[in-house]
Amino acid sequence: MIVDYHMHLRNARGGIDHTAAAVEPFVARARERGVDEIGFTEHVYYFEQTKDFWPWPYYAERCHFDLDRYVGALVEAKGRGLPVKIGLEVDWAFDRADELAALLAPYPWDFLLGSVHMVGDHAIDNGAGLGIWAELPGDEVWRRYVEMLSAAARSGHFDVLSHPDLAKIYGVRGSDERYRELAAAVEESGVALEISTAGLRKPVAELYPDARLLAMSSAPVTLASDAHEPMLVGEGFDEAVALACANGRETVSVFDMRVRRQEPIG
Repeated sequence: MIVDYHMHLRNARGGIDHTAAAVEPFVARARERGVDEIGFTEHVYYFEQTKDFWPWPYYAERCHFDLDRYVGALVEAKGRGLPVKIGLEVDWAFDRADELAALLAPYPWDFLLGSVHMVGDHAIDNGAGLGIWAELPGDEVWRRYVEMLSAAARSGHFDVLSHPDLAKIYGVRGSDERYRELAAAVEESGVALEISTAGLRKPVAELYPDARLLAMSSAPVTLASDAHEPMLVGEGFDEAVALACANGRETVSVFDMRVRRQEPIG
């Protein structure tokens, strides 16, 4: 089985479009690429219901979409028999993570991705040599990133860690020590790891995560394109599957109502 469990619902012009009709081009592309099931995972900070959680202007100014409409569109798509799952990409909310989890709890999620994009007041992916990368040594950036992502893993609020070594985006690579720290959190929590082809489209030009993280843990995996347009669904999945298999994974995680099962990969 092949799943693509990370994508963002957009229309043909690239605009956010939380409707069942917008799902159909993503499903069509999945079928072309032999992807059996797709999961939509909009950014949590796009929804007005979460606006009070974000201290960063970039997030707060985007909180004007309705979470109920988004979920309703995916419920409708599932009702039509389309092979889609209902998910959300949830940024780590630090000391308010429990509150955010409580807000999200009533919705019929199939899975939730846990992500870290912000380290302090800076986005980890806002530009090479800018922001936090200009202020701190690379290993200190990595230390803080891993500390936050490890806390997210251990929180129990998430089913999958998305692009779990995003901090390598500009080619500053984490040490074995940092990967061991993250692997320990993953092992303790039982959370799955996302193998993401998004990194192939970034300056680092390689998959997330580094093979070291897969070798240091026994975590189950999902596959993901992080598609923001239908054409990217399933992009680079031959490489993703090869990385999984080379690191001892013979199955892929499939989610229903936040219950995980394993299916043979491929």
